[in-house]
Amino acid sequence: MSFSIGHILTDHLVVFTPSGRRGRFAKGTNVLEAARELGVYVESVCGGRGICGRCQVEVQTGHFSKHGIESKAENISEFGAKEKRYAEKRDLKEGRRLSCSSTIEGDLVVDIPLDVQVNAQVVRKAADNKIFDRKPAVQLCYVEVEEPDMHKPLGDLDRLKVSLEKDWQYESIEVAHHILPHVQKTLRQGNWTATAAIHKDAETSAPTLIALWPELKNEAYGIACDIGSTTIALHLVSLLSGAVIASAGASNPQIRFGEDLMSRVSYVMMNPEGRGAMTDAVRKTLNELIGEVCDTASIHREDILDMVFVGNPVMHHLFLGIDPTELGGAPFALAVSGAVHTSAKELDLEANEGARVYMIPCIAGHVGADAAAATLAEGPHRSDDIMLMVDVGTNAEIVLGNKEQTVAASSPTGPAFEGAEISGGQRAAPGAIERVRIDPATLEPKFRVIGSELWSDEEGFTKSVEKTGITGICGSGIIEVVAEMFLAGIISEDGVVDGSLAGRSSRVQENGRTFSYMLHDGAQKIIISQNDVRAIQLAKAALYAGIKLLMDKQNITQVNQIRFAGAFGSFIDPKYAMVLGLIPDCEIENVKAVGNAAGTGARMALVNRDYRREIEKTVREIEKVETALEPKFQEHFINAMALPNKVDRFEKLGKVVNLPERKKGADDNNEQTRPRRSGGRRRRA
Repeated sequence: MSFSIGHILTDHLVVFTPSGRRGRFAKGTNVLEAARELGVYVESVCGGRGICGRCQVEVQTGHFSKHGIESKAENISEFGAKEKRYAEKRDLKEGRRLSCSSTIEGDLVVDIPLDVQVNAQVVRKAADNKIFDRKPAVQLCYVEVEEPDMHKPLGDLDRLKVSLEKDWQYESIEVAHHILPHVQKTLRQGNWTATAAIHKDAETSAPTLIALWPELKNEAYGIACDIGSTTIALHLVSLLSGAVIASAGASNPQIRFGEDLMSRVSYVMMNPEGRGAMTDAVRKTLNELIGEVCDTASIHREDILDMVFVGNPVMHHLFLGIDPTELGGAPFALAVSGAVHTSAKELDLEANEGARVYMIPCIAGHVGADAAAATLAEGPHRSDDIMLMVDVGTNAEIVLGNKEQTVAASSPTGPAFEGAEISGGQRAAPGAIERVRIDPATLEPKFRVIGSELWSDEEGFTKSVEKTGITGICGSGIIEVVAEMFLAGIISEDGVVDGSLAGRSSRVQENGRTFSYMLHDGAQKIIISQNDVRAIQLAKAALYAGIKLLMDKQNITQVNQIRFAGAFGSFIDPKYAMVLGLIPDCEIENVKAVGNAAGTGARMALVNRDYRREIEKTVREIEKVETALEPKFQEHFINAMALPNKVDRFEKLGKVVNLPERKKGADDNNEQTRPRRSGGRRRRA
């Protein structure tokens, strides 16, 4: 905001918290108008009539040295008639004011309360204090419509449009067809007052009337959803506050058609009805989850007006009803890569008849809308530092860069990290070993199991796992046990189990021509075999090779920040990921798990349409790297088969972990260490 020296002497300084935005305004300026001029988006459904109560604020009094301001109660106008009327009819907490009905009379510190705050914090993890503005694509607009007049033969809908243009500055409004039969009845029910839901996704797009209610309507909701290949996570969000009202999750019902993505693509190829069956299954589950969050929040489906969905390319296509078979082989062509704008009705989703759907764009054939959403949430493209973001799964999605340049790729890690191809492997569920430690002196292990807080060497452990048993080992446990075996000297840098240790510990056991490590000897024996170690080496080498290709593109040798996205990433211990050589050397404190960052990105795009434009622009600018076409992939892959790596020095890791001295134990050209180029690519999605 610009002003002259004269203005500084006469205007009053106003600071809005928690955003900290400030500006000088003339005495008598409306507080709501001041907030909007500074970009503090305070909601007002009623258009300043003092009846919706969405624009409540609190004046903070006292001396604020941080802001250099003395804020006094008398520096805001006295309670007016509109506020008194609202306080009598509805609850207006003590100390609260309606910003639309109060004016600036002196220097002020004005707080936007959390329950009505439109710059509300989106919690991604407990330590994250990031705040982002709210600017939804759907706005509720209360209007008073002129009654019919025989001398003014303008239709009811047209007079509604006139009111919307006059009070809310919406011009050339388009009207969803389903509203037309109900306009007259709605206006008469409301005694010529109504609340219109206007959808306007972009500045250049025409505003569309998508819903209409009689009188004042003061609630509107949206859905943000991450359709994962294994799990669907769905959030119900208030479009007026930005708050997550309720969340629900379910297993993806498509699992019955195939455990991994490529098996689902194969199912579609072999079964003509396969695409429709999988599309119907996921939409049915989504409707069940929508019903669940609505029941939890005690709201009606009709109050859901906007939805944002993300997913990997195969999930993206199947949800939209698109045949995904072209993603099953080179060149892995997407049917549509850009953002998709459609309606809930078109996708058989049960919400308000006019509810809109937005799908975040995909980055590439195997780097989907989920990776784009995670990029939006974590912001490597906004960072000064080089940030690496990895979503570990059957197909790892990798984004690397900063605000100067960002590159992305996928890498065919296979299902080993999810427990497949591992002799005792299983998905993360009660009874699965998730944490492992091995004493380097005795080679004796201790571990923790999902469902118990105790380590296996602690008193009470056996009783604590009576119900679940010890059934297998999940992804995080697999990473830790292989890393611990390396640190304890049980396996060499080339991943070979040292059979000479069998004389020292009964845990090391002969297994044909190779040796294995007995992790748990119980009703369900859990053994880490030589083949298990090889499976992990192949998976981690594929991921690391993909990362190295992106680092080559950026002409860098190290990264500053690493983010593990996705459910699996939340449980990976950064130290063990680095010991394994899953990720490059980095300061341990700069490696963080960010949980379902894709879901966070979906929420951001739901509550602020500007984020939609940001990720659309970012996706267009990201350089996509196809690992299958890069000549250095095999070289990086072979080097990455070693623990942590054959050529890259992990000096930062070495400061916090006692890495063993290198000792050879396998031929680099062994058949088992060669990258599985064709077979691995078929898993990609």
